[in-house]
Amino acid sequence: MADDYLVRIGRLIRDARQHRGWTQLQLADALATSQSAVNRIERGNQNISLEMIARIGEALDSEIVSLGYAGPMHLRVVGGRRLSGSIDVKTSKNACVALLCASLLNSGRTILRKVARIEEVYRILEVLASIGVRARWINEGSDLEIVPTARLDLEAMDTEAARRTRSVIMFLGPLMHRTEQFRIPYAGGCDLGTRTVQPHMSALKHFGLDITATGGFYHARVDHEASPTRPIVLTERGDTVTENALLAAARHDGVTVIRNASSNYMVQDLCFFLEQLGVRVDGIGTTTLTVHGVPSIERDVDYSPSEDPVEAMSLLAAAVVTSSELTICRVPIEFLEIELAVLEEMGLDHDRSAEYPAANGRTRLVDLTVRPSKLTSPIDKIHPMPFPGLNIDNVPFFAAIAAAAQGSTLIHDWVYDNRAIYLTELTRLGASVKLLDPHRVLVEGPTRWRSAEMMCPPALRPAVVVLLAMMAAEGTSVLRNVYVINRGYEDLAERLNALGARIETFRDI
Repeated sequence: MADDYLVRIGRLIRDARQHRGWTQLQLADALATSQSAVNRIERGNQNISLEMIARIGEALDSEIVSLGYAGPMHLRVVGGRRLSGSIDVKTSKNACVALLCASLLNSGRTILRKVARIEEVYRILEVLASIGVRARWINEGSDLEIVPTARLDLEAMDTEAARRTRSVIMFLGPLMHRTEQFRIPYAGGCDLGTRTVQPHMSALKHFGLDITATGGFYHARVDHEASPTRPIVLTERGDTVTENALLAAARHDGVTVIRNASSNYMVQDLCFFLEQLGVRVDGIGTTTLTVHGVPSIERDVDYSPSEDPVEAMSLLAAAVVTSSELTICRVPIEFLEIELAVLEEMGLDHDRSAEYPAANGRTRLVDLTVRPSKLTSPIDKIHPMPFPGLNIDNVPFFAAIAAAAQGSTLIHDWVYDNRAIYLTELTRLGASVKLLDPHRVLVEGPTRWRSAEMMCPPALRPAVVVLLAMMAAEGTSVLRNVYVINRGYEDLAERLNALGARIETFRDI
């Protein structure tokens, strides 16, 4: 039992150190000890005193370590406050995790700029570190340097970290180039109902990948002699399916045509990155991608992922539900145009700057100013479509926006089995949300929001929607166990507080 606590404390220290962007040597210097001692502590292989825990907590400015217990994190929200000012959109969560997986294709050094400091990224980094990939935060913790090892130790994979992320499924594409057989655990992440991996298997079988799912793992065998004999037609236009196919095609020695491909933001970012690796990709932004693969990649690359359109939508929704004037900077407008067109029809008062390029030189950005508006419900239902349609991850935010608008809004989330059900949690905060079936809700507005204490929904976007509603509600609300929000958002509470919100992070003692 004591050893178990040492391991747990060690993980807390490691996570806090990585969050600050420190190496083990930097922490050792701050503690006047050796790097090997820090390494033993983080592995749970060294007894550690309360005094040392306190010193580590002070060095890392981490309440978690000073308490020595990783209890669930909660948020206390004092609502009814207007937001003001401006805020930059962070880099894309979904692009960053795809690029981390794609770094396995490269035998050279990969630098990714301004990587999102979120739990989903940390889990992928833990998996990469466990199989031998060297990754470290550089430039005061804003950028990531990744150097793959010549031989991956796949048997040592951190399965606990891998099971906590859906993104681990994207290891299939790059790993099939490195070995003839391997296994990865079933993908986790948000609880969004049954999400089949069959489309991945259907796409990757053309490259010789055969998968058997047993005992909580995908057992993969690779026939490296196999080669696509015709264009690969994806059975669903999914983002991660398209990315996996791209990762498989990138080091396939030949030309691969992928049809019914997603052209969403994270897929485009991956294509731009592959081009830096020397892989030519024709048709970026369309549903047909032609990949000119190369059998070996060894390049030192420096790439900047683009900004996150879903975070931009989150911030826009925050302004709407709190009746605030807010300027959201660095918005990837190409991936938010349909959402803005719908909001314009609802009566949103906003304007946007001239377009300018993102750091990757390809994505178009604008600064968006949103002002308090009297919204009315849209004439048509809100429903997602593959890009360039309304983004599936932006649909939940329309539940909060519809609750602030006059009239009835039908929201049809046809992709996920039960995410619409989580939107009914808004009723506890005063909204009128009627569940019609597992995919459809009817929202009646406007809403007189009220405070409440509740558990965080287990799906990322509905969880943030509940937080935004709490910000609009007069009084003090409590949102418990917010790990799922930290999966996809970096320092969200602190950044909203800088705009005038009052959100306190706390843990049970």
